[in-house]
Amino acid sequence: MSKKVIVGIGEILWDMLPSGKALGGAPANFAYHATRLGEEGWAVSAIGPDALGREIMDIVAEKRLKNVISLTDKPTGTVQVELDAKGVPTYTIMEGVAWDHIPFTPEMEALARRADAVCFGSLVQRMASRDSVLRFLRATRPEALKVFDINLRQHYYTREVLEESLEIADILKINDEEIRIVADMFGLGGDDVAVSRALIDRYALRLVILTKGSEGSEVITADDTLPQPAGEAEVVDTVGAGDSFTAAFVVAYLRGKSLADAQRLASDTAAFVCSRKGAMPE
Repeated sequence: MSKKVIVGIGEILWDMLPSGKALGGAPANFAYHATRLGEEGWAVSAIGPDALGREIMDIVAEKRLKNVISLTDKPTGTVQVELDAKGVPTYTIMEGVAWDHIPFTPEMEALARRADAVCFGSLVQRMASRDSVLRFLRATRPEALKVFDINLRQHYYTREVLEESLEIADILKINDEEIRIVADMFGLGGDDVAVSRALIDRYALRLVILTKGSEGSEVITADDTLPQPAGEAEVVDTVGAGDSFTAAFVVAYLRGKSLADAQRLASDTAAFVCSRKGAMPE
C-alpha cells in the first residue's frame, strides 16, 4: 500500500526554550509526526540566509523530513518560549521573518496536486504567506483532506482569515481556550459542543477535534460526541503536543480507522510528546 502524502504548510522556526533552542512550528511538527507514524509527511515553509536557517536544513535532513522549504531574504523565524510550573508554554513570535514570506513555487504546486491531506493554520496567514497558503489549498485535488488547525496566537488572526479558512476546511482542530475566542467572535452561544456543532453546520465541516489539555479531547460530529481522556505521561513540556495529536488523528483517519481509534492514537501520541523535550522527539 502506498504511503499517504500528508502536508503541513506554514511556519518553521526555532522555539527558544529555557533549556535551549528546538526546531518547531506547528506545520513542521505535524509533518514530522505524520512521517514518524509511517506516512509521507512534507513540511512546506521558508527560511532565511543565516546560520539559523542552515541549521534548520541540517536538522530536517537528519530527521529525514521531506520538505519544500524556500530560501528567502528574510531572517529565519524564532519564537521565545516560556514555560510555567506545569510545563505549559507562552510564546513571543518574531514578525517579518522568512515563513511570513513563503513563495508559491512550481514545486509547491506539484506537491499540492499529490497531497492526500493538508494541515494549515491561521498564524501563517498573518502576512504575505497567506496568498501562497490559499493557492496551495486551491491546487489540491477535491478529495484531499483539508485540516484547519486554528492555532490562535497573540493578535495574529482576524475574523476574515478564520471564516475563509473554515470555508475551505473539512476538519477543524481547536483547543478549549480557542473555542471560546471563536464563540465570542462569531456570536455563538452554548457550551463547547454547541459551538462546535454550530461551526459544523455553518461551514459544512465533517467534524471538530476539540483538545482540552490534561482533560483529554472530544471529537464532535453533527450528531455524536466522542470523549477521550488524556494519555498518561510524566510531563516534561507540552510544546508540539497538539500538533502530534492532529498528525496522528489524520494518519489514522486516512487509513480508514474509526473516529474513536483515531482519537485514541492521537491521545497516546500527544502523551508521548509531552514526556519528551521539544516538539520533535525521536
